[in-house]
Amino acid sequence: MTNLTIQAVTIAGHDSDGSAGMPADLHAFFADGVYGHGILTAAVSGNSYGITSSQVMPQEFIAEQFKVLSKDFDIKAAKTGMLANDDVINVVADNYSPEHFGPLVVDPVIITKHGAMLLEQSAYELFRERIIPLATVITPNFYEAQKLTGIEMTTDEERVKAAHHLQDLGAKNVVIKGAHNDDSQTTVDDFVLLEDGDSFWLKKPFVKTDRLNGTGDSFSAIIAAELAKGNNVKIAVTKAKDAVYAAIANPLTVGHKFGPINHWDAQKELH
Repeated sequence: MTNLTIQAVTIAGHDSDGSAGMPADLHAFFADGVYGHGILTAAVSGNSYGITSSQVMPQEFIAEQFKVLSKDFDIKAAKTGMLANDDVINVVADNYSPEHFGPLVVDPVIITKHGAMLLEQSAYELFRERIIPLATVITPNFYEAQKLTGIEMTTDEERVKAAHHLQDLGAKNVVIKGAHNDDSQTTVDDFVLLEDGDSFWLKKPFVKTDRLNGTGDSFSAIIAAELAKGNNVKIAVTKAKDAVYAAIANPLTVGHKFGPINHWDAQKELH
């Protein structure tokens, strides 16, 4: 039986409040008209006030999920999220293949947009060696790009330099997401460096809100969904930027503090 449904997979942790991680990825896949599968790497207990605890999945369980999905589904693209530690990084690198899972979008998920560490310190070099070379697209935030490249990025020129450094590490295409570090700043600017050397900036107005959970997850998931549809990277990252901006501009009132973006508005933008 021919299955014409476009499918993608997220390799990520599950956030119990539904605002980030795998839930955000699956919301984003759905918003972009793509059926989403999930390979669970970790489970996080938390709510809009914060994370209370987390559990990393055993290597054997993660490997089994890769195996069973590859035997049954026609997956056209994949993305990574929270990989947590050396064991998870190794099992993902050992089991991912573009033949079974399509091009890979790597969302590093190692440092939050506020600068909090999410990856064990010992795992950074392994991430650089084993995960970055697999990336069709890598989408670090400002702080993650600094950590992965060792470049301070105080100027636009240094951000361009960091993007080239990530390509030198093996990523084909790079999106370094902007940060809002200055109250006078009116836009959030992402720098895009494509495999062919073309580069450009994606700029959107800054939206002041506490409801930003899942922003990076959704951005990388929509890129993966667009690649699964057969679109090129330039189209994919542009559509992802537009959709996530729409989702941020009209956030949902869920929880009492830090809340999710609005995937319904992202869906309207994408369709």
